[in-house]
Amino acid sequence: MALSKMDKPHNAQHFLECDIEECERNCEFYCNLCHQRLCKQCSEEHLKSPVNKNHEVVLYQQRKRQFPVEKCKIHPNKDIDMLCEECQVSVCSKCATQGDHRGHIFTDLETIYAEKCAVFQEEFRKIHEYFLPTSQDLQREIKKDSSDIRHIMDNIRTSMKTEGESLKSLVDTVVSENMKQLDQIEHSLLDDLNTQDKTLDDYITYLNNLVKELHGCLFSTEPQKLMSEKKPKIQSIPEIIKPVTPGFTAGQYSKFDVTKLLGEIHVPNTKAEKREIRPFESVHNTTMKPTQEQKEEDREKSDKKQTISLSASVSKVREFNVPGVDDVYHISLDQSDRLWISDSNGNLVQTDLQGNEIQKIETSGGDEGYHTVTQDGDLIFTDQDTKVIYRITQDNNITEFIKTEDWEPLSIHSSHINGDILVGMVRVREAKGLFKKGKKKEKSKITRYNKTGKELQNIQRDNKGQKLYNLPHYITENINGDICTSDFDIRAVVVVNKSGQHRFSYTGQESEFLPYGICTDVLGHILVCDGFFHSNTVHILDQDGQILSLLLTQQQGVHRPCSVCVDEENNLYVGQVNNTLTVYKYLQ
Repeated sequence: MALSKMDKPHNAQHFLECDIEECERNCEFYCNLCHQRLCKQCSEEHLKSPVNKNHEVVLYQQRKRQFPVEKCKIHPNKDIDMLCEECQVSVCSKCATQGDHRGHIFTDLETIYAEKCAVFQEEFRKIHEYFLPTSQDLQREIKKDSSDIRHIMDNIRTSMKTEGESLKSLVDTVVSENMKQLDQIEHSLLDDLNTQDKTLDDYITYLNNLVKELHGCLFSTEPQKLMSEKKPKIQSIPEIIKPVTPGFTAGQYSKFDVTKLLGEIHVPNTKAEKREIRPFESVHNTTMKPTQEQKEEDREKSDKKQTISLSASVSKVREFNVPGVDDVYHISLDQSDRLWISDSNGNLVQTDLQGNEIQKIETSGGDEGYHTVTQDGDLIFTDQDTKVIYRITQDNNITEFIKTEDWEPLSIHSSHINGDILVGMVRVREAKGLFKKGKKKEKSKITRYNKTGKELQNIQRDNKGQKLYNLPHYITENINGDICTSDFDIRAVVVVNKSGQHRFSYTGQESEFLPYGICTDVLGHILVCDGFFHSNTVHILDQDGQILSLLLTQQQGVHRPCSVCVDEENNLYVGQVNNTLTVYKYLQ
């Protein structure tokens, strides 16, 4: 059924004018009795008239639909305006008093029409406010997943090609060395044979000369000369050694051995999850527009963020010694305003903000960011020895959360954006393959898990196939989703976007830069400790890796800072190689 201009859904993008003659203002109201569109002023005048005092004027969106006029086929001068409840037939008033319908119960057809219109209008609302935008959100999510999958597959292809080229180069090197060795053996054997051949040449020359001497004696005309000659002594034939030729033993390997060297594609053995569809009730029970309270809250947050900036100077708030640790190599802040602090000897201590010890845990951790607090308030930490990530709930129940197989988990961070878990890992193993027996091969990567522990993403190489990490010992996430990693071995802060594409690497301001603890703040700044012996600084960068300043230096009393953390009140916590923890204000 086609809709009239009046019957279009209330959220259609058009403007209706007031029906009152010579009024050109926009329609806001509607009279259900006389079916007129009215502006605000005309609606007030309309109700002031004694004739219209019983009229029902409502907002235009809440109007009753005007009942379409249809003439009775039996009584052409009458309008169909009633429904016979027993026969379920639409009739006019004259039909209701005659024939088969006499004595039946009738319902006003305009009332039924208005109710049906209200039902259909509600369905329109559901489609436009829930089903259509939700479907479009899912469609956008699918397109994003398609883009992410292409990028992930390209990264995997690049890694596979790089591994293949590396193995090819190794094969060429080994074949070249074997050929060189074979050439040397061949040259040595031929030299020996040439020497033996020359020896035999000399011996044969000696025999020929001896034959000549004997021939001269035998055929001499002087018999006395033969009688006086002694019997000649013939030299023995020189000993000649047969050459020992090399052999070639083909390598004993299979496709499986080569696969172990090159790596293999791993598809997680997990059931695909259904996409999350927001419940209709949340839309049905609440308006799509934010409430005034929500608007004020969002505005307050936005205004607060806009008013925050870097202070001209940094001020110390407080300082305390952390009990139970030898140094402060990593800090995690939980939701109950308590700190988890670890040292280089595996001690993990929970304290309050004044430094009073609450509990202590023995771990295998060291000088890396190996613990974090989730959105649920649980502590999770890595164990390099067991290759397991453990979870400690708030009631101190310890469980195995993620097993990392043959990868050693070093650093970990729980995303404040979506709860994902980011883990920096290394793999060091004996390469028992074709050509490198006994030699160690080391790899490193960043792996993203969701909050339930399902593996989502691996980041190892840039778009050129070069590896991004050597030792990712601290990791964090910026407000734009960038993954920021402090890498001890390559002495750089490596930043990739949430898709794993390399954005930039920061290598400090001097020739010696040793990045340790790293964190970000509400403005997207990246704060990183330079743990080099003579530096004693904390660097602050913008989102694009440009240094803004050396935020803390030795002049502020900082001695070899190795850990940083920013709380919700924008307080900066800095840990040092002793057990001192200092709190600063650096934003205003």
